[in-house]
Amino acid sequence: MARLDLNLLVALDALLTERSVSRAAERLQLSQPALSAALARLRTHFGDPILARRGNSYDLTPLAVRLAEHTTAALEMSRRVFHSQADWSAEAAVREFSIYGSDYSFATTGRAVSLLAMDRAPSIKFRFMLHTTQIVEDVHERLRTADGILMPHGPMSGLPFIDLWRDSWVILAATGNPDTRHGMTMTTIAESPWVFTYQSRTAFTSAGRQIQQLGIEPRVEAVLESFVTLPTFIAGTRRLGLIQAGLADLALAMGGVEVFDPPFDATPITNALWWHPAYTHDPEHIWMRQQFAEAAALLPQG
Repeated sequence: MARLDLNLLVALDALLTERSVSRAAERLQLSQPALSAALARLRTHFGDPILARRGNSYDLTPLAVRLAEHTTAALEMSRRVFHSQADWSAEAAVREFSIYGSDYSFATTGRAVSLLAMDRAPSIKFRFMLHTTQIVEDVHERLRTADGILMPHGPMSGLPFIDLWRDSWVILAATGNPDTRHGMTMTTIAESPWVFTYQSRTAFTSAGRQIQQLGIEPRVEAVLESFVTLPTFIAGTRRLGLIQAGLADLALAMGGVEVFDPPFDATPITNALWWHPAYTHDPEHIWMRQQFAEAAALLPQG
């Protein structure tokens, strides 16, 4: 490691991203000869061409494809190391925190924390990024380059977390749905078509699992990776959908739907913020977690 130039990591990241010496040089504001020299050193170090010419363009070699999976994370970790400060003040800091989550998390916790931080640290901003099932399945690696993920308990384990706030489940049905004119019953749940959110091995709703555990296999007509847009798939149909109570007012404001309490004892949602262990003692991250905890305390519980 003592013989390596960490600037080569920057060059490698640009080359793997751009797949072109000229575009990588432009991105880094370097001359093409300088970046060509960096590529030559990388090729010598790895014993691999990294970029293989194909006609007028370049392809990544099999080794380069593997390197691309780690280079961005390594570069981000290096940036965090050298951006660390002995005395850090949120009021004067310029910083961006990146958080994964669902649109439900952003419409509730995310919105609350952004408003809180706006008054306390005007030069700090949050980047809220929608998660996918692939991100959840690879969350331990993804959180090396992100500051956290907003996720209820259930799909994840093995990471540090703080509990934020508790919410409950409600069922959406279209206004005027003849199947719910006498209320929501287990028979209605069993016989109605459904729109489910997510529904994979690592991404699911606890209430959806409960319905299955009660011996009912819902007839799912659509799977949606969004909670906020769920009402648009319910309105004007005989479908049902599960949504968090924290989004009920937003769903009603969109129109065309009604909200019902489940006819079973739905397990409450405990929303949490999860992060990589490497950031546990980082003062900037500790400040961020405090903002989330205080913002969550302002949200209606249950």
